[in-house]
Amino acid sequence: MTERVTALDLHVAADLPERTRKYLEICDEKIGFVPNVLRAYLFDLGKFDAFVAMYNDLMLGESGLSKLEREMIAVVVSSINRCWYCQVAHGAAVRELSGDPVLGEAMVMNYRVADLDPRTRAMLDFAALVTEASAKVEEADRETLRAHGFSDHDIFGIIAVVGFFSMSNRIASATGMQPNLEYHAMAR
Repeated sequence: MTERVTALDLHVAADLPERTRKYLEICDEKIGFVPNVLRAYLFDLGKFDAFVAMYNDLMLGESGLSKLEREMIAVVVSSINRCWYCQVAHGAAVRELSGDPVLGEAMVMNYRVADLDPRTRAMLDFAALVTEASAKVEEADRETLRAHGFSDHDIFGIIAVVGFFSMSNRIASATGMQPNLEYHAMAR
């Protein structure tokens, strides 16, 4: 799954609904390729639609969390879960959104070594806790986030991003999903 494939030359393109083909074409136009995660989900269009809807809502929709914050959460979760695909893809997004390739690399390796402000550190510590031991989350953990300016809506957003990437990491790892080669060179 590492070869460059565009929406226009997918071998299954003729069998895809128009809306799916259009979505893949938009991805190709915006980022220059069709992410392998989308190609993998073409196996089951119902799951493709569900994945895209949830991803778009959590990562691109209205939120009290910035896009960079959401991508940082994705990287922390993916690093803990050792998901090769998501570490590479979302590490590239952190590099691009932050303009800081060092931050992107630190996030993938160990976010605790990154130069982060206290608010971001608290958010990522919470994301790590939810990833590693969600049953151990207590009100005091949520109160720490509130003390750093996060609303209850923001806290739910953090939890939702963690949950989504915990699921995605497992699917990507268990299927042997490989990151697109283009991710490796992005924002360096």
